Amino acid sequence: MSNLKIFSGSANFPLAQEISDALAVPLGQVKLKRFSDGEVNFQILENVRGVDVFIIQPTSPPVNENLMELLIMIDAFKRSSAQRITAVLPYYGYARQDRKDKPRVPLSAKLVGDLLSAAGAHRLLTMDLHAGQIQGFFNIPVDHLFPMPIFFEYISNMAVDNLMVISPDAGGVEKARAYAKRLGTSLAIIDKRRVGDNEAEVLNIVGEVKGRNVIIVDDMVDTAGTLVRATEALIREGAIKVFAAATHPVLSGPAVQRISESKFESVLVTNTIDLSEEKRGPKIKVLSVANLLGEAIKSIHEETSVSKLFI
Repeated sequence: MSNLKIFSGSANFPLAQEISDALAVPLGQVKLKRFSDGEVNFQILENVRGVDVFIIQPTSPPVNENLMELLIMIDAFKRSSAQRITAVLPYYGYARQDRKDKPRVPLSAKLVGDLLSAAGAHRLLTMDLHAGQIQGFFNIPVDHLFPMPIFFEYISNMAVDNLMVISPDAGGVEKARAYAKRLGTSLAIIDKRRVGDNEAEVLNIVGEVKGRNVIIVDDMVDTAGTLVRATEALIREGAIKVFAAATHPVLSGPAVQRISESKFESVLVTNTIDLSEEKRGPKIKVLSVANLLGEAIKSIHEETSVSKLFI
């Protein structure tokens, strides 16, 4: 893989280093600073002409800062004659605005895709998009991975008896069904109504959870308000223990406190977003996706199938 180089922005350097170690490919050298007014000051410190470049930069909070940094990095590699530029976004920000569900609103998920293409990205590698159809917003190839193998291994090792998988809403049924199939268990669905941008009301639980240990599977946990209310509803319906598995730990606002004070046994997340120590609460368990992303990067570089990683 002599023609492969991996570079990292500032959004999740620890994950980039893990991927670098997994592939035995050192991270590329760059100068990444800020001017006094906050503008990004970026320079590549090694030759990348004719190189297959992978830029690891999730658009995690602060979303706008990290997105702009990524766009500037892509532009620099394009103007330095990189052969191919793959934007690796373990977490794709603005993915929740993927349709016109109200009058006069933007399609921000599409806009971000257009910005990446316009900047010069030839390919996108991402994980667990909020909605799978976002892949259709791009005119470049998109490799969309899922962390199911990582969660499945950990959940299997937990050896929880009488386990049941819970979908947090109707849109997550397909994903929850895949988990239930792999775990050989049944499925229930939470019927909820969104009453605000970061708030939803649990109306009903479709399925029998009484006497079961349950695990809620979702793509992200943001303020954790909906997740905690779902847990309370499941406990009221007779669930014994409640776990959760959410790929992207956005954990904004009071999320960590809510989870710490909730009736959750544990909340499994991945390191697609770099968590500070204060956000690693006692009930939050972080699993690494570095090997999975590393395998995908290797397959893309060697022009071999990535579909074996799609679960």
